[in-house]
Amino acid sequence: MAFLSPRSAWHPTRLLAVLVLWLATVGNLPFWMAIWQLPETQGLRAVTTMGSLWLILVSLLGCFLCLWVWPRWLKPVGVAMLVMVTSSSYFMLTYGVVIDTHMLANVVHTDVREVRDLLSWRMLAALIVGVVLPGIWLWRQPIRAVPAQSLIGRQVGAATVAFVVAVGIFWISFQDIASLTRNHKELRYLINPFNSVYALTLLSVGQASQAAKPLQTIGEDAKLLNTPASEAAAPLVVLILGETARAANFGLAGYERDTTPQLRKLQAQGDLVYFSDVKSCGTSTQASVPCMFSHLGKAAYEGSKVRYESLLDVLQRAGMAVLWLNNQSGCKGLCDRVPNVTTSALNVPEFCQTGECLDEVMLHELPRRLAALDPARRAKGTLVVMHQMGSHGPAYYKRSPASMKPFQPECSSHALQNCPPEHIVNAYDNSLLYTDHFIAKTVAWLKGQSRPTALLYVSDHGESLGEKGLYLHGMPYSMASNEQIQVPMLVWLSPAFQSQRGWRMSCLREQSAKALSHDHFFHSVLGLTQVSTQLRKPELDVFQACAAAR
Repeated sequence: MAFLSPRSAWHPTRLLAVLVLWLATVGNLPFWMAIWQLPETQGLRAVTTMGSLWLILVSLLGCFLCLWVWPRWLKPVGVAMLVMVTSSSYFMLTYGVVIDTHMLANVVHTDVREVRDLLSWRMLAALIVGVVLPGIWLWRQPIRAVPAQSLIGRQVGAATVAFVVAVGIFWISFQDIASLTRNHKELRYLINPFNSVYALTLLSVGQASQAAKPLQTIGEDAKLLNTPASEAAAPLVVLILGETARAANFGLAGYERDTTPQLRKLQAQGDLVYFSDVKSCGTSTQASVPCMFSHLGKAAYEGSKVRYESLLDVLQRAGMAVLWLNNQSGCKGLCDRVPNVTTSALNVPEFCQTGECLDEVMLHELPRRLAALDPARRAKGTLVVMHQMGSHGPAYYKRSPASMKPFQPECSSHALQNCPPEHIVNAYDNSLLYTDHFIAKTVAWLKGQSRPTALLYVSDHGESLGEKGLYLHGMPYSMASNEQIQVPMLVWLSPAFQSQRGWRMSCLREQSAKALSHDHFFHSVLGLTQVSTQLRKPELDVFQACAAAR
């Protein structure tokens, strides 16, 4: 390991320059690979464009680090930078993702299970090459003591020169670079470490600002349109919040494989309707789920600076009993003010193995948790949210039991890059087949209840399975493919529920081909539960036409 041996002391700015060169080249491998593969970057002009971009990146990194990194914390910051760029580069290269605020929010809100699914030997090798070896080398380098006045002058001077160089090269190459970034906006999310620093700053400031704001009450006028005569007449509505189910692979949506055989049977019986054109609010759970339960809709929600209560608060305010069962990494704050249970860590041998539970564990817990709710509220109506683990990747093979894997061979690794594309699709389709089983089993349970019952299922977002080199989800919405945005949605109503509401399933089927989105969710659930409030927009309630046609 002679190459790791200390040498004569470095001037701090010179050692900083070495770090800059490493970050701009090895640390930005995804950026350079993405540019190299573009059709515009071919021939001599491509070489000059890439050379200009490299000089600009080196200059901007040099300016940034010279102003913010000084000898006392050069080594800790340098190692932190190595960790940041290596980990983000690994995920960008492996899954084709980009780094923005939504992606970092997913990282911040992930749990141990999800982290474990992402670990692999390939990731370990990347960390050794990108962090451990250069980190050891950096940490062992002696740094010369330099008078503060001289050091400040040199680093500020270097930062100034670097900034001028960056501006000058950008000015000279403006036409080529501007055209490149306009046509390929995703490139800006690939530049390490600026992508992570920028996203982390926005996320930290945004979350701190949002948390400091008072929670605004909504739906103070909420009330039930009809008070049931008894608990036996009080409806029970189950909302199944799907995870990572994309419409493209959903059998009811016309997929070549029948990944929803049990739901298809229910559809044939006439009590289930599938909505064929539904778009998600975001491309990640962190973005979509709070947006779905908001009264604002996607555009207003994303632009809002006010923290509001959610759909669950409105339903509870109307007098209903509300319960959230969570087999996921969290409810994103939505269930904080209602009874809630996390099932993912339960020890139910039939459904829980290898440190996590299949979604059926929620149905196993449901009767006991319902019985614990306030009887006075249950007598007015009950709404249950079951938040699935669903088809969460990359370990799709974990999302279905061994007895339910007809599509073979399946990728049995969470390192998707090690599997042929068709094996990844097999594992994913098996997870959808299990979701089909879970929904159908929930419907069977609801059929056994003496009260009117209903079920509404919708996924939070879709998933990429290798199309255009993309895997998983979380792409910026403006750049996301249909696979990450188009989601399945369906409703099942018991005959008693249909009779109580006076709705005809044929009427609902007439609504099934309309273009819908998560913007309809808040208002449709209000319509489904018959909660009246000025917040409800009838034009966004998929049940409104059938209610008006009674």
